[in-house]
This record gives sequence, structure tokens and C-alpha cells, in this order.
Amino acid sequence: MSRPEQSRAASDRLELWAGVEPTVSRVGDETMDQLVLGGFHERLDDLDRLASLGITALRFPLLWERTAPDGLEQAQWSWAETRLKRLEELGVEPILGLVHHGSGPFSTHLLDPGFPAGVAAYARAVAERYPHLTAYTPINEPLTTARFSALYGHWYPHARDERSFWKALMHQLQATVLAMREIRAVNPAARLIQTEDLGRVSATPELQHQADFENERRWLTYDLLLGRVDHTHPVWSYLLWAGATEEEVGWFAENPCPPDLLGLNVYVTSERFLDGHVHRYPPHTHGGNGRQRYADVEAVRARGDFIGGAETRLREAHARYGLPMAITEVHLGCTREEQLRWLLETWRGAERVRKEGADVRAITTWAAFGAYEWNSLLTRRQGHYESGLWDVRAPQAQIHPGQPVTPRPTALATLARELATGQTPSHPVLAGPGWWRRSERLLFTPYGPVQAETPVGRPLLITGKTGTLGMAMAHACELRGLPYRLLSRQELDITDPGAVARALEQHDPWAVVNTAGYVRVDEAEDDPRNGHENMDGPRLLAQACAETGVRLVTFSSDLVFDGTLGRPYVESDAPHPLNAYGRSKLAAEREVLSRMPEALVIRTSAFFGPWDPHNFAAFVRRELLADRRVRVAADQVVSPTYVPDLTRGVLELLIDGESGVWHLANDGAVSWADFARQVAQVLDLDPGLVEAVPGAELGQRAARPAYSVLSSERGALMPTFVSALLHWSHHAHVPDEEELAAD
Repeated sequence: MSRPEQSRAASDRLELWAGVEPTVSRVGDETMDQLVLGGFHERLDDLDRLASLGITALRFPLLWERTAPDGLEQAQWSWAETRLKRLEELGVEPILGLVHHGSGPFSTHLLDPGFPAGVAAYARAVAERYPHLTAYTPINEPLTTARFSALYGHWYPHARDERSFWKALMHQLQATVLAMREIRAVNPAARLIQTEDLGRVSATPELQHQADFENERRWLTYDLLLGRVDHTHPVWSYLLWAGATEEEVGWFAENPCPPDLLGLNVYVTSERFLDGHVHRYPPHTHGGNGRQRYADVEAVRARGDFIGGAETRLREAHARYGLPMAITEVHLGCTREEQLRWLLETWRGAERVRKEGADVRAITTWAAFGAYEWNSLLTRRQGHYESGLWDVRAPQAQIHPGQPVTPRPTALATLARELATGQTPSHPVLAGPGWWRRSERLLFTPYGPVQAETPVGRPLLITGKTGTLGMAMAHACELRGLPYRLLSRQELDITDPGAVARALEQHDPWAVVNTAGYVRVDEAEDDPRNGHENMDGPRLLAQACAETGVRLVTFSSDLVFDGTLGRPYVESDAPHPLNAYGRSKLAAEREVLSRMPEALVIRTSAFFGPWDPHNFAAFVRRELLADRRVRVAADQVVSPTYVPDLTRGVLELLIDGESGVWHLANDGAVSWADFARQVAQVLDLDPGLVEAVPGAELGQRAARPAYSVLSSERGALMPTFVSALLHWSHHAHVPDEEELAAD
């Protein structure tokens, strides 16, 4: 086993490490524990999942506030001991993290003069209990935590001044020095793996001095620990101005604690751009230094040239320190293909820097089981989740009480395993550039010449060019840099085996997304095209895709159920359609999966979207704006599905290599009448114009289930119906009657 502190010669190639997002954030008197939210606290077998990737080390959260919230005398070690024993059995080296973006137990905080001694005492207790462990990160990202807790006020103790910032930074770094002193008193071989978020600031010429200052301040964690900060240091005068005394700064020169390895955490948004033309940017970006006003924005959104990313940060750190390094957090809260591209780009960049002579040990896949609420920097509880190598949105415990939640591996897990074991990354989406390298990254007038790359690689082949779903899938591919070919019936008749074979040969897709089909539920009762298009077409596609090794996604419907179950339907519930349309969809499911078990079949419900003028929500809006009454069914309960949410979910599952039947519908259950009323409410129109009637009075020829709400036992990937409807109300273009007539 290659340990994090061993020399580079011990490993012939870059290693893969892993980490789980462990922050116990404190906002006011409320805490939020990521390990509990994501289930890592409960699942011992998560360690086996991580080890299966081929990792050599795990950033292990042995956090002070979790282990000894009421003091060392009442410390609870059992959770850690069980897991550390399992890691030893698995041959994975733990890097022990003691404080991670936290303030410690409620009895202390970052501005408490007793904080350093408290961390040191806890570190001594850890070392005495686990004297054989050697790799430590006493405090994660001290500079970043000081900024967010004491300069910007996001986290406890919510200070917003330079003096508090210095105190928080000083206390954390003093704690690191004292903690390592205590640990090494027990185990002299202990090593310091010191992490820090490392970005870079650029600026327009009049603000270059501000950028220069911030680009020096970013190194303070390492410079102070190395004892490099004295009166010649570029930020010496700033620290004294911020309230530091010469004795406080000098303490670090007298008590140096050089890191054995620099752990650099690099994110797309870590690189910032300062521009004094504040009118070009939204108000929330406006700030200043007391002398100048400027906008502080993500460089990737405003600069024409590319960001440097991890590769450039590694070169900078190597030039400054010449110490061993690792990237200790690689994560991107984005769609799956972008997560894959970011991980691979970081890995390849690290390999290039290694070849140049730098001692780069590892890349760390971070937030392996995802993270909650980081879109608001942990300041709000809204249930926002971004997945990682595994997705924990698997609601088995709610649907089948007593059954444990099993995290679902994503395509990131496959890529991580390929990197760890020296295999060539295989996923087709990796051929294209990440969003940070495409022109659509720019939200503002670009500063400087624009660099941009174009999506490349094998395409998705999408059928159903004129349909709502086909056009929506194409739109999603555009946004995500996924090459695609959107074909009409004239370009590809999916019921013609020859046409299917020619299309696969001509376009060489890595996957087919079949959105074509017959959609008129009432007419399907006696229209033979229903069976031909909904059964024969998918069957032929499945046969051809199975023979050529091309992935396939096709769509089914909630109308495969009869509505008698009395609860939302999940994938394992037995179908029993009431009408011809539902029967054709069920038959297609069986035909497809019998010929191609690895196909993905998406059952969804009636959908609405921002671009389709004919969907139910758009219809209701037009009628209410015209002050006309809307008669809709009150006795048919559905789970309306927002098309942008649906396309995102479909692409995630496709990229992840999922197969079989999946339910994708927004989380909610409403009758058509309730749906119409909620449309009225979000648009501030008159819900009194909605007339709820029995479905039998609407002239529907085909029988409908009374309750066809969909849920999933495989993964709760979709947002709520309420949030979807709000999003629709803000983004929909619903044409009026004159525009429709012009069409």
C-alpha cells in the first residue's frame, strides 16, 4: 500500500485518493451534518465501495465536534474505530481530518482564544488512541474557513471584519501547529497533509494591485506554517493593519510546522475577476476595498481566456514551495458529463505537471457520496443535493420500510476506477470540452479575446424531431455540449429496419434516444398507427442497437397502470393498462427489454415545458388570460412532469449506464383541476375560472386511471412539482392566440 507520506519513488504513477463531504456547518445555533444527511454515518459498507475503486488513501472525517461534543471525557469513539478497522482490512490509508469548516463543539469557536488548545488536546487523544496512524489534516482549509466565517459572515461566528478574519486564521493555524506537536509526541512519524482552497484573482488594470494582494493572501496558510511571514512579506503590513501584532505573526516563524504535503483544492469558481465597471454586473457581485468599487465575479464567466485550473495551480505551488503535492478535492456541482470532464482534465493536468518534475502524488475524488446545500454555501436548508461518485437519492427506505438505502454508482465511479487502475477512460462524453472551455460559459461581455472549444465526439441520435420531447432533448444536448443528430420521421422512420440500420451506420451514435411515437390517447383506441409506431418502432430500434452495441433510451407512460393501487406507482408494481395507448406502451417495454436488457425505459407522466405552446399549463394560461372558464378533470390524479427536469434526469441515467425501467416524474400528486388552479396561482390569475368536473364529462373516449402518480424505488432524481411549476412560470414563453394562428 502506498502511504500519502511516502516518497514519489514509492509510486510509479499518480494515485487516486477519495473523500466524503463531512462538514458539520454551524449557522447561528443550528448545525447541519453532511455525514448524517448523506447516510455515510450509517453505512459501513461505503468503505468497501470506495476501496473497490482502487484508492490508496481516504480523507477520513474524525471530527472533533462529532466525536467529543461534550468534552473528551464523554468522547464516543466507536463509530470511528469500526471504520478505521475496516479501512485497515481493505488496505486503504486514512488521512485523519479533525476539523472541517467547523467551529468545534458548541463550547468553543474560531474566535475563542482557547480554540487552539482545544484542538491540540483532541489531537493528542486521537493520536493516543490510534498511534499507528500517520497522516493528519488537523484543520481543513484554514484560510477559506476564516474568510467564510469571519470576513464574509456566512458561517459561525458570523463576523465580518478584518480583525476577526485574522483571529480566526491565527487560531486555526496555531491549532494546527499545536495539534501536530501533540500528535508527534505520540508518533514522531506523523505527517501533516495541509489542505487549502487555491484560486487566483485577475483584474482590469486599475485593480491589478488588488488582484496582486489577494494572490499573495491566498498563500497565507502555507507561508505562516512554513514560518515565512516577516516584515519582508507582501502581506505583513496588511496583517498589522488588520489587527495582528508582530508577536502574533512572529509566533509562526518561531514555531514553524512545514506541511509534509500540500493539499490543493481547486474549483472552477475559485478563480475570480475584478472589474471596476460595476454597471456591467448584477448588484450581488458589487464590492470594494474601501477605496475602489468593483464587481467580483467568477473569471470563467467574464474573461475571454481559459481559467488555469488545477494544472496551473500545481505549477504555481511547485514554483513557490517545491514540496510534495496532491489535489485533495476534485468535485463539480454540475451535470454528469461535466463532472466527468472536470475529473479527467484535473487528472491529466496533474500527470503533465508530474512529467515536468513536480512531486504530485495523487488526485482526490471529493464528495464521493454527494453533498447538500453547497449551492448556498451551507447557509440554507432547501434539500439541494449534488451527486458524486454515488447518488444517495435512493428512497428504498421510504417505499420499503426496513430496507437500507443503497447508493447508486454513477459514471464518475467508473471513471475513477479506470484512472486508479491505469485503464484508458472510456466514456464517449469525455471527448468533448467542459462548459468552462465552451463559449456558453460567458455570462458577461468578455474581457479580452475569447478562447472557446467546440463539442466533439460521437453523437446522440434523437428521434422525433417535431415533438416536444425530441426538441427538448436536443436543447439539453446543446446546453451540455453533447453532440447530437435530431431526426424527423422523413429522415428516419423507426418502423423501417433498413432505415434504422442506415442511420446507425451513417451517424455512428453512442446512444439513441427515441422520443418518436403515437401520443393521441383517445384516438389510439381505434387507430392502427398506435401499435405500429409505439410497438414496432421501439422493437426494431432495440434489435438494431443490441446488434451494434449502441445504447438505447425509449419512453413509456404512467398509463400502463390502472390506478387502483392507492399510492404512487414504483418500478416493481405490476402494470395493468386500461386503454389501447397504455397497452401499446407496455408491449413496447417488454419487446425492447426482451431484445436488449441493457436498454433504458423511462416511464413518465403528462409533461409541460417552457417551449411547447400546446401543453396543459400553456393552455390554461391562455384561457385564463382570455377570461375564459377552464373545465378540467377533478377525478384523475397525476404527477405532472416538467420537461427540463425530465431531460436532465434522462441524460444523467443514460450517461451513468442505467438500464431497465425507471420512473421519472416530478415529485407531487395533483388532479388536473388542482394543476390548473396552481397554474393560475403562480401566474397571479383567477383560479375561480377553473371548473372541476368528472372526467366522464369531458368526452374522453379512452379510460384513464383515477390515480397514476409515479414515484421511484430506484432513485428520487426529480425535483418537486411545486418547484417545477415555479420554474415554468419564470421561464415559459406561452404564445398568445394570434401567434398560434400564425403557426
